[in-house]
Amino acid sequence: MKKIERATIIVLDSLGVGEAPDAKLYGDEGANTLGNIALATGGLSLPNMQKMGLGNIIEILGVPSVSNPTGCYGKAKEKAIGKDTTTGHWEIAGIIPEKGFPTYANGFSEKVIKLIEEKTGRKVLCNLPYSGTAVLDDYGDEQLKSGAWIIYTSADPVLQIAAHEEYISVEELYSACKIALEICKEHSPVARVIARPYIGTGKGNFSRTSRRHDYSVLPPEKSMLDRIKEADLEVVGIGKTSDIFAGVGITDQKGTNKDNLDGILKTIDALAEDTKGLIFTNLVDFDMKYGHRRDPKGYKLALEEFDRYLPEIIGNLKEEEILILTADHGCDPTYKGTDHTREYIPVLVYGKNIKAGINLGIRESFADIAATIETLLLGKTNLPGSFAEEILK
Repeated sequence: MKKIERATIIVLDSLGVGEAPDAKLYGDEGANTLGNIALATGGLSLPNMQKMGLGNIIEILGVPSVSNPTGCYGKAKEKAIGKDTTTGHWEIAGIIPEKGFPTYANGFSEKVIKLIEEKTGRKVLCNLPYSGTAVLDDYGDEQLKSGAWIIYTSADPVLQIAAHEEYISVEELYSACKIALEICKEHSPVARVIARPYIGTGKGNFSRTSRRHDYSVLPPEKSMLDRIKEADLEVVGIGKTSDIFAGVGITDQKGTNKDNLDGILKTIDALAEDTKGLIFTNLVDFDMKYGHRRDPKGYKLALEEFDRYLPEIIGNLKEEEILILTADHGCDPTYKGTDHTREYIPVLVYGKNIKAGINLGIRESFADIAATIETLLLGKTNLPGSFAEEILK
């Protein structure tokens, strides 16, 4: 059943749509990223996603359901253990690891820190779970004096290294992250090591720069990306998509060094090109700038900005093409703490050869997205959960 020539996935990073059935196990009861943003800000204005059926998935203040959606709509729950970016994206691409990544509530072991210090030639500060902005205020001045790395983690399986760009070069920071990833692979498994360069003159005015870089472990098995690439089709990664998959299965990487808008515009440019295969975009600002920083107003404005560009995205879709809007986890900016939340993700599907108004219901796995794309693009899939037959005209 090969029915399309290209699929585009846009991950609105962290846009959860309500607590998952197992949210209690993660301490996330009551989380609802999209719904709670709307309530906290007096309502959202998302007319274009509303037309597709966004308000038909859950109740959203300012985005009521419509009787004749232009797209197909539903939500999906995560099968894998965890609520992190890597696990979420892997599952979207058809990989469901048997075990989740460990997290480090008390920081990394003395052995790991000592090895990082020995192999990079710099001491380490912090080594605790921390907010990415608060850690700069609390340790930035000390780093400027000592030249030590600021290493921290979160409720996610990541090791993050912050360094002031004017005192430690970004190239040295990147090198240290690669070293740390190899150390963690052997002694403290993580999904990613993240380079966090920043600037500023002192507490209160430190700010992270756009030269963040993620170093990920290799996916444990072949994903949808690999299978599309092996079919001699293109896989274009936009934003941090390539980083998340450690470059595996990607044929063309278009990084974004600025913000969501840069990723949106790069997606539009990619759609305008005459390619066949997959475009896979991650828009990280929703998560990084607004979810983790617990900024519902900023999140609202970012969502409304994306919605304004959606007609241009849709206008660039070719006849044999589908667009899927989704997320990878939640990060409710109205919730306690600063971490991700275990939630359902939205699934909105649109295409010129796709039926309108189909309720996809609750999907049993994020991997239903991969199963559907493989069915439509490659003509076959070994993954369960495809909704291809439900949506085709």
